[in-house]
Amino acid sequence: MKFVDEATIRVQAGNGGHGCLSFRREKYVEKGGPDGGDGGHGGSVYLVADPAMNTLADFRVARKFRAESGQGGAGRNKTGKSGEDLEVRIPCGTVVSDVDTGEVICDLTEAGQRQKVAEGGRGGLGNTRFKSSTNRAPRQTTQGTQGEGRHLALELKVLADVGLLGMPNAGKSTLISAMSQAKPRIADYPFTTLHPNLGVVRVGRLQSFVMADIPGLIEGASEGAGLGIQFLRHLQRTGLLLHLVDIAPIDGSEPADVVRAIATELKNFSAELAAKPRWLVINKIDLLDNEEREAARERLLDELGWQGPVFEVSAATGEGTEQLGQSVMRELEAIEEELQEV
Repeated sequence: MKFVDEATIRVQAGNGGHGCLSFRREKYVEKGGPDGGDGGHGGSVYLVADPAMNTLADFRVARKFRAESGQGGAGRNKTGKSGEDLEVRIPCGTVVSDVDTGEVICDLTEAGQRQKVAEGGRGGLGNTRFKSSTNRAPRQTTQGTQGEGRHLALELKVLADVGLLGMPNAGKSTLISAMSQAKPRIADYPFTTLHPNLGVVRVGRLQSFVMADIPGLIEGASEGAGLGIQFLRHLQRTGLLLHLVDIAPIDGSEPADVVRAIATELKNFSAELAAKPRWLVINKIDLLDNEEREAARERLLDELGWQGPVFEVSAATGEGTEQLGQSVMRELEAIEEELQEV
């Protein structure tokens, strides 16, 4: 299924039913009183986070959602039937905002989370409600109110513990396929990844984490160049970033320049994103012998002045991936402990 991470929909709550104007008509009852019932309330519209969904593709076809309106009141003080509420299921990790005001309404991140986004109309009052000692035969009623209608913008941010970032052809898709059961598209040309891929990396029998392969970034991505601007938002939910760099690029580019360019894009897009823990993962070490590998590593770290964790892997052969996975699991557990202490 094609991955879609943005959509705009229209939601319309149901209208309230009108109040009824009615008087009792019974044999042998000389003066029947008012008996008009109230109208039913209109149904409201709710958004519900569904873990079985992973794309907003359905909303490219179905864009309008309307809840049921309430029925009008009837004689004998019968209240009209209220309209059924409408539940619209969306993927976990969806941010919902009002198109007209720009207000962020909710951010549904947990399965089963439910948010009312359009209030149903209130039912009108029947003439029985207006009976008093001075008004024995009221002819007043009220109409039901209209249900709330809104244009909503849906923006999906994938839920992953770890995000892979790097230039096109850095080997992100190969790495996620080597460490998990994910089967992303892999080829020897740029932008083979056109949408985020998620994979569950199992470290132990009861330990695992979710890794996201984000489409490759290029210089200027934070301003709209390439595909990156569409997907940088997905990195915002991750707890740890793995910055993948090709140690032996076939285009002759300098790995240090590549790392700095991506770091700049993160900073330009979001200071919060740039502040996330970021590890350097040197990929494609199988293309160099031991001496060349060591020399290339030292040159890269010296040019960057890198102070954080560094890992060497070969996504193609699997070398170093097990150690990387175990280290990531320990880091995520430490981050979770810190959050619980706060």
